[in-house]
Amino acid sequence: MTGIAAPACGQKALTLSAFAKLNLTLDILRKREDGYHDLQMVMQTVELHDDVTVALTDGDGIVCRCGEIPGDETNLAVKAARAFFAATGVAPRGLAIDIEKRIPARAGMAGGSSDAAATLRALRKLLKPDLLGDELERIAARVGSDVPYCVRGGTALAEGRGERLTALRAAPPFHVVLCKPDFDIPTPMLFSRVKVSELWSRPDTNGMLDALHHGDADGVASRVKNVFETVLPKEYAEVFGIKERLRRMKAEAAAMTGSGPTVFGLYRDEAAAREAYEDLSADYRQTFLTRFV
Repeated sequence: MTGIAAPACGQKALTLSAFAKLNLTLDILRKREDGYHDLQMVMQTVELHDDVTVALTDGDGIVCRCGEIPGDETNLAVKAARAFFAATGVAPRGLAIDIEKRIPARAGMAGGSSDAAATLRALRKLLKPDLLGDELERIAARVGSDVPYCVRGGTALAEGRGERLTALRAAPPFHVVLCKPDFDIPTPMLFSRVKVSELWSRPDTNGMLDALHHGDADGVASRVKNVFETVLPKEYAEVFGIKERLRRMKAEAAAMTGSGPTVFGLYRDEAAAREAYEDLSADYRQTFLTRFV
């Protein structure tokens, strides 16, 4: 890194929460000429989070510690720091990023993207507090498709590759049971199976937007849907087993989030959510009880 910048207000370290996200809806509209797909997704932040500590140091370069996940140049938090320095021209001599992981990796909950977003938010506060939110989101888009949403958080419509955001009225409160089975689903493989003209059982995105606008919890729950489920290979059928188990345990909605494999169930009844959490925890080590934030 080059350049020296004085931290804002003399502060040299900051710890921020990096919240997980859910896809209340996920639709694929078309394949683009650049090979990517145009998406339409209603996203929601949940309370499950990593803790990201960003510290300005007297060392050289970026040091990232992230549990069992590599802290090298492939880590999105490191990529985010480099994108911030390149865009702003501001950089400390050394930077330490420490990530306490709680969000499972490769789970469809934007754990890495959320860590990157927290890194960007921390760097803005430490080094360039006058940087506007829109500018920070543009930097985030250079890091990954979900990173701009994770910078913003809350309830939002994400379009394009996920970088075009529209803030929505906060969703009605729900308790959430999250369950990640012990396998990963490669996102490129899922996209390779998508033939947009043959997709069936698409989410009713407009209906979801209307339900959110009116604070209609029943309407929100009834429109939760992920089109990736229609192209999921049979070897991942356990996803549907978890969905059915959540529905039997009185979930008002259940779906896979992102490209999976995590499945979530929505509950307004906290006791029912806790019962489902305890039931699934007996068989799945990566089961979490959380809520919308």
